[in-house]
Amino acid sequence: MRRSPYIPYSGNLELIESQPGALHKMINKTVSLTTPFHNRFQGQVAVITGGASGIGLAVGERLAAEGARISVWDISESALASLDPTFAHRINMDQSDESAVARATASTIAEFGHIDILIVSAGITGPVTPLINYPSADWRKVMDVNANGTFYVNRAIAPHMVVRGYGRIVNVASVAAKEGNPNASAYSASKAAVIAMSKSLAKELVQSGVIVNTVTPAAVRTPIFEQLTQAHIDFMLAKIPAGRFGTVCEVASLIAWLASRECSFSTGAAFDISGGRSTY
Repeated sequence: MRRSPYIPYSGNLELIESQPGALHKMINKTVSLTTPFHNRFQGQVAVITGGASGIGLAVGERLAAEGARISVWDISESALASLDPTFAHRINMDQSDESAVARATASTIAEFGHIDILIVSAGITGPVTPLINYPSADWRKVMDVNANGTFYVNRAIAPHMVVRGYGRIVNVASVAAKEGNPNASAYSASKAAVIAMSKSLAKELVQSGVIVNTVTPAAVRTPIFEQLTQAHIDFMLAKIPAGRFGTVCEVASLIAWLASRECSFSTGAAFDISGGRSTY
């Protein structure tokens, strides 16, 4: 069972601020210094795909710590089984399966009555290989999960938000969508599709009370690293001016704001969180 890292920080912030590099060292040593906002999401329901590990799990822990009820959708039965009892509503599903998305949506609505927040975090990298050697089957699989799956989930849940006149959607893309990582053409293209689709949806829903944004993290050490070669991991680290990978809790902090009522005039945007790698 995984313990949530979101506990109030009781350290000496003045000491941290007075010592150059201290905050950087502490972020590398611990998962987060972030204090949750008390009851910011009280009464709200969040669906998180890929919510049993990595960024999705960190977001779920953050939103739950701030009062939200969470429906975790994930393809991994073992990861779902290891979740804290806080996450009582768990659905084993594959977001690239259109019918599975429909069933999961219906189950969540039946359980909670409504959905206020959607975080699409599920994704795969695919093989690390040049485009000219990229297997067609693997290309289709990456597109099915990352691009088509995000489309299926957004299309299924957005109408429930529109009817109620409120919703927050955050689709997790990648810095690779902006820059194109070599030997990761399918991943880069699929995440670029996520950004473009989100921009279109945001403009379609802009007067409905539903806000749609994306985040574009640089590399964050999560289980997705297991799909990558060490050489590719080293390449990604070398591209980050901050000299370190981000943490899932840092990404979760940004997503939590985008999922909140405080984010009321930003829609269709791609929010960078890349340690200086991508500054647009």
